[in-house]
Amino acid sequence: MPRPTQAQMSRTLRKSQPDVAKDMTKRQMEYYMGAKLIEVGVNPNSAIYRWSVETKGNNEVWTYSAYWGDSKEQLLKQEQESPNNS
Repeated sequence: MPRPTQAQMSRTLRKSQPDVAKDMTKRQMEYYMGAKLIEVGVNPNSAIYRWSVETKGNNEVWTYSAYWGDSKEQLLKQEQESPNNS
């Protein structure tokens, strides 16, 4: 079974939540993602990261994604081919 080369983490926040609380949530997610990568044997400095935000009614779903190995190479290639998606 091949080892995974990407990870995602999502949190749902109220749109009305203060920016300071959103910033704290963002920092926590970045910290936990780094810790999770170390736990599975991936150097967090070797990965690339992307944020996405989806609006659902009065909430926002924030997703933090990490890519390394083959997934990292594939994502970078896709981004080079379509620079408007950045």
